[in-house]
Amino acid sequence: MDKLQAITVFVRVVEAGSFSAVALQTNTTQSAVSKQVAALERELGTKLLTRTTRSLALTQEGERYFNRVRRLVAEMDEAEGELRRGEQQLVGWLRIAASVGFGRIKLMPMIQTFLAAHPAVKIDIRLQDSVVDLVEEGIDAAVRIGDMPDSTLIARKVGTSPRHIVAHNRYLSSLPKGLMAPVKPEDLAAHNCVVYTELPMRNNWTFTAGNGALEPEGTTRVIRVAGNLQSNSSEVIRASVLAGMGIGCSPTWLFHEEIASGEVQLLLADWRPPPVSIHLVYPRERRNSAKVKAFAQHVASALADG
Repeated sequence: MDKLQAITVFVRVVEAGSFSAVALQTNTTQSAVSKQVAALERELGTKLLTRTTRSLALTQEGERYFNRVRRLVAEMDEAEGELRRGEQQLVGWLRIAASVGFGRIKLMPMIQTFLAAHPAVKIDIRLQDSVVDLVEEGIDAAVRIGDMPDSTLIARKVGTSPRHIVAHNRYLSSLPKGLMAPVKPEDLAAHNCVVYTELPMRNNWTFTAGNGALEPEGTTRVIRVAGNLQSNSSEVIRASVLAGMGIGCSPTWLFHEEIASGEVQLLLADWRPPPVSIHLVYPRERRNSAKVKAFAQHVASALADG
């Protein structure tokens, strides 16, 4: 058995979802593809795939193995592409992770233009608000928002995300008698605030005075806010603000259309929360990946253009 060839076939089968698809890709038979995977399983002494007449599924051991070896196959694809073209040819799968809100609103348009520019690339995007283990999950790169803790990952800053205090017209119009929309940070203590828990500040919102504030420009305030809802999901924060449930401290892109239409109001215009950094992070073994480098540059350029 050519072990490297068998590993490549195994990765292709998982990516394609069937033996027959790989047989068509490689101009061979379904039986030959199946035999290569079976030989690899015998060599490893474990079952990698469960097979039925209708579908394939990775076993737990198979998923761990796939997440490791598919990087090897990706590196080979890139190396062969460079040799064939005499330059870095971007080919094969690129697995990207991001938070749900950023991925849906900001990253998807970037992915669309990236794929148009690199038709030989295929992208697997994983969206979730909790931090994923890139090595364990087999992720090539992740977009992360906020300060980066010390890590074994390589982080490249690709942009910043301005934030504002936002509220839906429904919330503002339903305020009880005597309670007004906030005009200074301290006023937030009397309001129901929805809190995003994935950033370190959580309930402690920091503000810097602009040139229109009554305080000297550059003055900072840290305000302890409270409310009846908090979440680690930016999509929950978005939904709760749009439902008129409270005031949020959020990136402007999360409410871009609603702000433009006047449905959501920007509050405390003379006091700004600090922007948060946007990084593309990736495992050290992916630092020489042409696909990761190209994607990082593409995201940085798109964010710089707004």
